Amino acid sequence: MSSVKQVQVTFDCAEPERVARFWCEVLGYVAPPPPEGFATWDDFHDSLPPEDRGAWFACSDPTGVGPRLYFQRVPEGKVAKNRVHLDVRAGTGLVGAERLAVLEAECARLVALGAVHVRTLYADEDNESCIVMQDVEGNEFCLD
Repeated sequence: MSSVKQVQVTFDCAEPERVARFWCEVLGYVAPPPPEGFATWDDFHDSLPPEDRGAWFACSDPTGVGPRLYFQRVPEGKVAKNRVHLDVRAGTGLVGAERLAVLEAECARLVALGAVHVRTLYADEDNESCIVMQDVEGNEFCLD
């Protein structure tokens, strides 16, 4: 039986580069260099037919540990809650007030980047606190 070698997470979106660059800031990911023969991504996009310009963008973990994120333009807008979402693990190993303070600080940083704070789920007898958010195109994710 073969094993999975890599995982890529793909986002359908309206503005791939904008969403990708948001996630680069969230996760500390990097955009790849422009394709060979092009000095910039703008140069590459300008070489394409108008309908293909900005159709996709990607970013990756510079350490090679996390999955590659791929963003592709689709014609339809988001109409329902995501069936799958990312958990951004900002509070791993922390509990109580210390965890909540770290999550709230990260939430404030991400809101400044264009994210939306949806709601804070406070710790109870079964779960620690987490914060539900949306990225720049309304895709849900959690600060956990």
